[in-house]
Amino acid sequence: MSDIESIIRQMTLEEKAALCTGEGPWATTPISRLSVPPLVMSDGPHGVRHPIDIDKIGSLSHSATCFPTASSLACTWDVALMHEMGQALAEEANALDVGVLLGPGNNMKRTPLCGRNFEYFSEDPYLGGEIAASLIEGMQSRGVGASLKHFAFNNQEYQRFSISAEVDERSMREIYLAGFEKAIKKGKPWTVMCAYNKLHGTYCSEHYWLLVDILKEEWGFEGLVVSDWGAVHDRVAALKGGLDLEMPGPKESRVQAVIRAVRDGTLSGTVLDEAVRRILKVVCKAAETPKGEAFDQQTHHILARKIAVEGMVLLKNNGILPLKRELKHIAVIGRAAKSPHYQGGGSSHINPTMVAIPFEELQRQAGDTQLTYAEGYPSDDQFRQELIDQAVSVASGAEVALLYIALPTYKESEGYDRTDLDLTEQQIALIKAVGDAQPNTVVILNNGSAIVVGEWIQHVNAVLEAWMMGQAGGGAIADVLFGKVNPSGKLAETFPVKLSDTPAYLHYPGENGKVTYGEGLFIGYRYYDTKQLPVQFPFGYGGSYTTFAYSNATVSANTFKDADGLTVTVDVTNTGSVAGKEVVQVYVHDHKSALIRPYKELKGFAKVDLQPGETKTVTLVLDFRAFAYYHPGYRQWITEDGEFDILIGASSADIRCKQTVVLQSTQQLPSLLNQESTIREWLDDPRGKAIFAPMFERMVAGMSQSMGGETDADEMIGIDIMTMVMDMPLLNVLNFQEAALPATPEQIVSSLLQQVHQLPE
Repeated sequence: MSDIESIIRQMTLEEKAALCTGEGPWATTPISRLSVPPLVMSDGPHGVRHPIDIDKIGSLSHSATCFPTASSLACTWDVALMHEMGQALAEEANALDVGVLLGPGNNMKRTPLCGRNFEYFSEDPYLGGEIAASLIEGMQSRGVGASLKHFAFNNQEYQRFSISAEVDERSMREIYLAGFEKAIKKGKPWTVMCAYNKLHGTYCSEHYWLLVDILKEEWGFEGLVVSDWGAVHDRVAALKGGLDLEMPGPKESRVQAVIRAVRDGTLSGTVLDEAVRRILKVVCKAAETPKGEAFDQQTHHILARKIAVEGMVLLKNNGILPLKRELKHIAVIGRAAKSPHYQGGGSSHINPTMVAIPFEELQRQAGDTQLTYAEGYPSDDQFRQELIDQAVSVASGAEVALLYIALPTYKESEGYDRTDLDLTEQQIALIKAVGDAQPNTVVILNNGSAIVVGEWIQHVNAVLEAWMMGQAGGGAIADVLFGKVNPSGKLAETFPVKLSDTPAYLHYPGENGKVTYGEGLFIGYRYYDTKQLPVQFPFGYGGSYTTFAYSNATVSANTFKDADGLTVTVDVTNTGSVAGKEVVQVYVHDHKSALIRPYKELKGFAKVDLQPGETKTVTLVLDFRAFAYYHPGYRQWITEDGEFDILIGASSADIRCKQTVVLQSTQQLPSLLNQESTIREWLDDPRGKAIFAPMFERMVAGMSQSMGGETDADEMIGIDIMTMVMDMPLLNVLNFQEAALPATPEQIVSSLLQQVHQLPE
């Protein structure tokens, strides 16, 4: 299969059409006479969900390691660890004869209500893109393709098959596409999966601008575009729109539609050949990788435990953690202690190789400490006061109470969105009652996205966010509770005080088949920072059993050119008594820009491991895009001359060091002035100002004279008038003075514009 062009020349029209639609639920159509094997795909993204019966959707899957879900992975802020996980996923895929794993998911967390947020990384495209790229690189380094999904704007489960996302161009470029762009350019996934939903009224499976103009041409994506399962509505329109492979199959009617369209000329044979070419390239890559070699289940379980630990976030600790070894009696409360909630519902559900039970893992590390269990809450949404009473009784007789609280699947899953950000009524009442009865209470959370905690957090001493922690998470929790490992996870999403504070609150879930992204660029911390709105836990936040000091922040240049970028260094010291890891975060704040920008944005991070008293220098490089924003008028990313603050901190709200630098833009941009441009826009435009400034001085002098003199009162009146006219179009201002003008206002403005656009670049 080395000569793909030769294969294409030998293929019949019928074979080409068949190749572009799956043969079954999980494999492409083979072409035996040309030695083209099927490409086998499997659900991911945090494990290999490969069905035993490959011809059926929903059949029992082979056992595989269930790693933590994406919301946990992002909180590791550890790209090297993600690469290692990607390699492990590939080993398991190869063992199960899988060529492409459907994942990772990199949609932005626009609202914490999205039921599938556990499968997505972050509210920040830079963090999400870096994590996704490293996971992809790890998988593909072992010969298994990644399928980056869901491209794009799949930010809610509500009406996900049909809702139309209405998004302005800047928000698309800077937020919702940026994470995909980074993952694609850096990770180079073999495939990209389109989303179910529409963008501006066109299904993403048929969206030429999205799949061809942006993905394939602008970003240079060389792999194949596959549909989400069942996302294609018109096979011919989808091929024209850039979708190469429709899944699942078989769909003979779709194959025949393609054949008819080519024969009657409504579909170009060149377009079909390009889709075939992209599919064959991936089929060839997958076929080159040896399959069938068994993976080491225990080794991967240990890796899953390490990842779970790194993603756990210590939200609160009043000194109770880590637990002291000399404790005599611990109350363990909550169904999740014995029935762990370690993964989400839906297509990503993994049949694990083994499962670490939290209660049993506690027993292994507790030594002679007595553990007493109480269920605490039921599996359904019934309120059971007797379970709370039993838990209070158990907690009162112990020295410490550990409350394992898992958000139930009926509140959070693929397929539907959450209706609130609360725990269940029973769980809230349980936490408050146990916390009031036992001063030393620790809450361990299992959930896939942000929750509100204000009603109960003051009743407890510590809170550990353990997420959907994968099959080894029970042991990871015990490691953190007993201090075997120091927690180092940092939030990849903001925890709001209440639902009504969230950026998309007024615009979600949409109506009449459309959802307007009215918050624009301002999702997550970008919104809370810019509005100066309090949050429960900020983006990037996470506690530790030690402390860290930042010092000696430096930049490579106080004044620099955008093309050269900027190198930032800072010393980080472990000032505590135990080893720990710190995530150093670098944000950029633009002092002034022509278009509105978020107050600050994440542009670099690094996780550093430090022994007590140890200092390490962290170095991060900020490139052109760290300072640029997308300008719809220029239809490109631009930088502007001016000052930027380089903010270095432990979270978005905990900035430890600041350096101010001056950027010199090397871009030569055309003028955007037109007939409707205001006086302010003329004066802000370098070319416009050079042409218009003399005329403007005459206009000011004329206005001053028309006011009848130079008295102080008249000067104040003149200032008010100038303030008013600054944001009026020049053409309108000239219309008020037309009688005194040498030509019509339209002629004058046209002449000025002609001069502006004739100026040399």
